Amino acid sequence: KMTVKKEDAEKYGKISPNEWPPPPPTEEHKVVHQLDDVTRDSEVKATQIFDQLDLIGASAEKITKMVKKIQEPLQKHQEIFDNLHGHFPNVESFKTALNEQQEILNALKSIEEEAANCSDSSMQAMDIMQFQDIHRQKIERVVNVMRALSQYMNSLFEGKIDDSKRVSSATFITGDDDKDLASADDIEALIASFGAK
Repeated sequence: KMTVKKEDAEKYGKISPNEWPPPPPTEEHKVVHQLDDVTRDSEVKATQIFDQLDLIGASAEKITKMVKKIQEPLQKHQEIFDNLHGHFPNVESFKTALNEQQEILNALKSIEEEAANCSDSSMQAMDIMQFQDIHRQKIERVVNVMRALSQYMNSLFEGKIDDSKRVSSATFITGDDDKDLASADDIEALIASFGAK
């Protein structure tokens, strides 16, 4: 397992596309690890959202049932006040009670409609959340393909010799183009300076 020096990890906190070597495989740079976190967290939050939407829908249904339970006796009262007002049109309290009763029934109808809208919106939001779950599944599929490719590449480049037993490679080879390399003249001058001492 590769260990990463702290200063290297800090150096690669922000990744420039022009830097080489690529950043060390710290937790923040492991792509599959990050995607696993995203899909896991996404699934947890989606479940919580579904639960809340379910509660909203259930509450809207309870409101609708309560409104219907209240409407039934109020409609009977409406008929009574309608009859009383019909028989005694000059009694102002019957007319007022009839109007108030009608306002209450209208308000209950509005409440019932709003509860139905809440229930419908909750169902639509659940449908929309299904798309989010599909996207999560697509990310999981990408992760699985990446893991399979990684395992394939590891198998493809696997060697018979353990890395710790390999001969180390030269850092610079003649013909490399690097401004930091010493030229033949620089080496001759350095040797001459040792001889002068």
